[in-house]
Parts: sequence; structure tokens; C-alpha cells
Amino acid sequence: MRLEWRHIPNVITVLRIFLVGPIAYCLARELYREAMWLFFVAGVSDALDGFLARACKWSSRFGAVTDPLADKALLVTVFIVLTYNQVLPLWLTLLVFARDVIIVAGAFTYHKLVGAYKMQPSLWGKLSTLSQITFILAVILNLAGIAMPPWALEGGVWVVALTSCISGAHYVILWGGRFYRARNGLAK
Repeated sequence: MRLEWRHIPNVITVLRIFLVGPIAYCLARELYREAMWLFFVAGVSDALDGFLARACKWSSRFGAVTDPLADKALLVTVFIVLTYNQVLPLWLTLLVFARDVIIVAGAFTYHKLVGAYKMQPSLWGKLSTLSQITFILAVILNLAGIAMPPWALEGGVWVVALTSCISGAHYVILWGGRFYRARNGLAK
């Protein structure tokens, strides 16, 4: 298979997935400055692959599926490691993880019982992911010696919890309604 220019966003996404391990290692070893820089590279790569895919019309099904999975792999891993290191509360990590499990289980169930669907994050889902990324970035910066205001860290916990609950409930209601209409032959 020949690599073409249109594959660049997908290559960047795959490279971001490869950063998950080193970021987890640095966090586990409390090498917070190194983790901060790797997290920064991951963030820039996320913005870059999205920009290239849209601006150059290089979007692909692979990218549409892999990009959010790369984000989730990074976030879930960071949440787990920081919880293990007793930086984050266990209940928050369980809440974030439960939301993701509910969404994946719902999508799998819908696909198996109804049929194919187009993966589209909702506004609440995007806000939830944005709050998680922003919060984790603030935590890592703080651990790396760049002091964050206490209200940003404490408030971030509650913003992540709230957006996780709202987006999880929103997906259940949205896809539950679609499932009901599809199973009962009602119009979309």
C-alpha cells in the first residue's frame, strides 16, 4: 500500500496513539515535566490532524473512528494513572469510565439490534471531552510545577463530573429514542 498525502491525518492519529504509553510511563514515574511535553505534543497532533482532514478534505472513515478512540485511549489512561497515583479521586475516574462504557455498550447494542449508524458526537459529548482534556491539562501543568489556581483544579473535578453525567444521560436519551423509533417503524 502506497502512502498518499491524504493519509497524513491518519498517520498523525496513529502516532498520537503511540504517545499513550510514554505519557502513562512518565506519569506513573512522576516525571511530570516530560508527561506535560508529551501531552502537549499529543494535543497539537490532535489539532493538526483535524485541521488537515478538514482543510484539505482528507477526511476518512478510518480517521472518523480512530481519532476519537485515540483521544479516549489517552484520557482514560491518564485518568487511571493519576488515580493510581492518588492525584485524582477514584469516584471521578469511575464516573468518566462508566459514561464511556455506557456509550460504547449503547452503540454496540444499537448496531447489533437495529443496524449501522453514523458516529456523531453530540455537543454535550464534545463539552465533556473538552472539560476532561482541559482539566487533565491543568492537573499535569500543576504537577509539572506550573501552579494552577486551586479553584481551577477543584472546580475542574466538578465540571468533569457534571458534563460526564449530562452527556451520558443525553446519549442514553438520544440513542434510546432512535432505538425505540427504529424498532417500532416510526419516522426518524
